[in-house]
Amino acid sequence: MSDAPDAGIAPAVADVLHDPYAGARPEPDPPHPPYRGMSDADRSALWQQRLHETEAGLTRLLAARGDQVHLTDWFALQAEIFADLPDPGTALPSAWQRVFFRGQALMERFLVARYGEEVLADWARANAEIYRQVEPDHGRGAADPIHRIARQAELYGSAYEFDEETPPTAARAALTITHCSIWDYREQARRTGVRLTLASPCTYCTEALSANIRAKGFRPSHQLRSGPTGHGCHWEATDERQEP
Repeated sequence: MSDAPDAGIAPAVADVLHDPYAGARPEPDPPHPPYRGMSDADRSALWQQRLHETEAGLTRLLAARGDQVHLTDWFALQAEIFADLPDPGTALPSAWQRVFFRGQALMERFLVARYGEEVLADWARANAEIYRQVEPDHGRGAADPIHRIARQAELYGSAYEFDEETPPTAARAALTITHCSIWDYREQARRTGVRLTLASPCTYCTEALSANIRAKGFRPSHQLRSGPTGHGCHWEATDERQEP
């Protein structure tokens, strides 16, 4: 799976799916989205990696808690998560996206029903340990976890841009998601009858991204945004050892 920006332009996912903000907000026009040209193979691989990180993280968390989760319940959950997997040789990224969304929803429901929403922070940290092990080190320092956020944003078709005033460096990197399409997907799912566990995707997402940045050895900070372009957020990763 490549993490190198591609200058080619391909239709964003948000251009294909119904956008509930269409007509109600100006279309974002981020300058040079660096991962808009990700190949189908790279998109599918990242969906699969994210599913691996979350499921392996949940396994790690449950083992660490040692509070006698009924194994039959756990096996049944795993069977649901991995049911009807797409053909790895022919499936489009949208098929792996469906599997990831289903797995994420099932795991959230499993955890919150047993331990409450407060357990999501523990799950995020457990997932981040898996991320630390499986996400390659590309040698860009603080920019590495920020580029991972950009790649994830691209999977959803979110509008995002790097901080142009202070370009990413090994000591500091920043990214702004000007329109988060995760909200769009959730509203579509809600309208089709999918039961959502969390009132806001930010509840888990901010914990997960912060934990990933910390797992790579950097200090995270974020600000949530809401305005004419919809929901969004600003992220920074800094290496305090290299700051002047």
